[in-house]
Amino acid sequence: MLCRNAWGAQPPRGPGKPNVPRRLTLHHTAAYLGDNSLAPSRLRQHQRYHQDTQGWIDIAYHISVDRNGNLYQLRDYNIVGDTATNYDPTNHFLVVCEGNFEEEPLSEAQIDGVVTVFAWAVQEFGINPATMQGHRDASHDTACPGTNLYALITSGELERRIAELADAGPVELQEVCGAEAQAIVADIEAGRR
Repeated sequence: MLCRNAWGAQPPRGPGKPNVPRRLTLHHTAAYLGDNSLAPSRLRQHQRYHQDTQGWIDIAYHISVDRNGNLYQLRDYNIVGDTATNYDPTNHFLVVCEGNFEEEPLSEAQIDGVVTVFAWAVQEFGINPATMQGHRDASHDTACPGTNLYALITSGELERRIAELADAGPVELQEVCGAEAQAIVADIEAGRR
């Protein structure tokens, strides 16, 4: 998982409300990604919008997964996320997939990234994989995470894969920071990763 500094995150604007993750909730950005090399710049755009327009302390989610399965550290998972819809994200572990899955298909690498992040959270926080839901399950005024991604939730495919990986042994979510992480982001932005 690439540390915040690697993708150019701004610092949080306040301490936020403490969070103890107990549910797995999946989002999409609802913005057509196009080339995956745009993923880091999109995170910066999302954070600016969330902080400057929405007035939130930080980007809304805890972890992002791009089309190639790269994982990005977003908001501290010990802080409650934010939402522009009508649900309380307290106790939710929020993962966002970069893309608009009303229009775009998911890559297997992106699905694998989601499975890995959520299996890690299952082990780290003792979350039951059966809590896996899409944003639209928590708030009925949105189509998030998009039809193509939501189909993996309603079919039980994501929950099954998350449970299998979590049951198979320790899931490591290693943070990559500093120069190494910055080099990886540079490779992503150059289309090499």
